[in-house]
Amino acid sequence: MQPSSPSRSWAAVLGITGLLNLANAAWMLADPAGWYHGLPAAVPHTGPLNEHFVRDIGAAFAVMGVALLWAAARPAARVPLVTMVTLFYLLHAAIHVLDTLRGRLPASHWSIDLPGVYVPALILLAMTAALVRRPHAETWRGEKP
Repeated sequence: MQPSSPSRSWAAVLGITGLLNLANAAWMLADPAGWYHGLPAAVPHTGPLNEHFVRDIGAAFAVMGVALLWAAARPAARVPLVTMVTLFYLLHAAIHVLDTLRGRLPASHWSIDLPGVYVPALILLAMTAALVRRPHAETWRGEKP
């Protein structure tokens, strides 16, 4: 059996990550109240349910899911697409840090937000850094390798 190429491995990781974002988006868009109360992230600590706002953020997750699937399918587009998704995740994590530091969220959110907010942001940051360092990463700018 031949080992998979790095490009295929990236396609699989990005594809799975994209599908996870789309699954979250679908839940947020289809059942905002169910997402708000059912996500194991203590979302009610952030304030009362606003179904419109949950759907707005669901739309953002849908866009990110599509971007990650696009990155999976088009290696030359990976760096800018994954960078934009990473930017959202890092800004989202920064908001959680600030809200927890300010007391807007209880201190328990350091551990509550670890698996669903902080770890994904760090993983995407590492993925972006790895993609930027890859040989031929410059092809996303239209340059020939």
